[in-house]
Amino acid sequence: MAIELKMPALSPTMEEGTLAKWLVKEGDTVQSGDLLAEIETDKATMEFEAVDEGVIAKILVAEGTDGVKVGTVIAMIASEDEDADAVKAPAAKAQQAPAKESASAAAAAPAAAASTPAATAAPVSADGERIKISPLARRLAAEQGLDVSKLTGTGPGGRIVKADLAGAASAAVAAPQVAATPATNAAPAAAATPFQTDIPHSAEKLSNMRKTIARRLTEAKQSIPHIYLTVDIQLDKLLKLRGDLNKALEPQGVKLSVNDLLIKALAKALVQVPNCNVSFAGDQLIRYARADISVAVSIPGGLITPIVADAGNKSISAIATEIKELAARAKDGKLQPHEYQGGTASLSNMGMFGITQFDAVINPPQAMIMAIGAGAQRPWIVDGALGIATVMSATGSFDHRAIDGADGAQLMQAFKNIIENPLGLVA
Repeated sequence: MAIELKMPALSPTMEEGTLAKWLVKEGDTVQSGDLLAEIETDKATMEFEAVDEGVIAKILVAEGTDGVKVGTVIAMIASEDEDADAVKAPAAKAQQAPAKESASAAAAAPAAAASTPAATAAPVSADGERIKISPLARRLAAEQGLDVSKLTGTGPGGRIVKADLAGAASAAVAAPQVAATPATNAAPAAAATPFQTDIPHSAEKLSNMRKTIARRLTEAKQSIPHIYLTVDIQLDKLLKLRGDLNKALEPQGVKLSVNDLLIKALAKALVQVPNCNVSFAGDQLIRYARADISVAVSIPGGLITPIVADAGNKSISAIATEIKELAARAKDGKLQPHEYQGGTASLSNMGMFGITQFDAVINPPQAMIMAIGAGAQRPWIVDGALGIATVMSATGSFDHRAIDGADGAQLMQAFKNIIENPLGLVA
């Protein structure tokens, strides 16, 4: 009996993903453990392994297809002694809904059907001839409301491919909208309208990562009451310690950054002020027993926060080695979900760009994030006299539902004291 290969859930929160690349083709024999495809989630691209053995009979979802729901059948595997040519795609299963929801279900059905390439009818030109277009380009054109009869194909035999859709958004013809029945007491969503402007421009479809960033940051700013606390911190002792440690670690090939020391400083401060190492969870307050620091890393197309677990109990050299390796894999899209999901607090450093001070948005379900500005020489009182010191500004953003202002102030004070007396970082 043929085996249905379904879109996997590669993380606990994954609901859909992009089938970035097939690593097999129809007719290939696969064994358990063989790599089948690359799946792009909102944060990373992960390889999908075979569990069963057999022959790839049919590939049902083309590579490059995005928005593939978890559980969707993406391919069929013919089992041993089964004729691969005789395998058929599974029949679409009708969704059952209570009678009172039948109107909403009926309205939503066309949209659900459009999520798969096969659901979009093959387009025809004005003279009735079938337009040559790839399944992916056909679906994307339908989603963007593009009139494919006005596009010129650059694929084999004049076939319209995904690349031909770029730049055509400004000339899009709006697709008919399906009138959905709004839920009780819910405001109906505004109908999407094509963007129009006379200014020369290009239109770029949002990646899964950018969609997730937009959604999460909007939710964070709308639902979390932020409170911001800023302190100025003298860095001269920390910079001297870093220089001394780098000389000692040079034979090992380890080089510490200021950020590595700040990660440990934040972790130790959270241990000292446990009322800030928490999360707000409705009618519960979650108190963490260790400090796992999420570190903001800029990558092509967005931002990701790899986690240094139990940073307060790790050596600075171990933190430096770990964050370097995590950041490298983050930029390649190879992080595993447990390496960027979770954490008890975040640290975002924009000092390398010359930013002196900023307010960061909390990364839920965490309740605080530390924003680090650039260190610069400023007038400073040194031993009772006016002098020059290297000073940076650090701003903590706190979820005021979970953390009182006084507790946030204690954390900022502890963070400042640890950095200005940095020998405690190597104790």
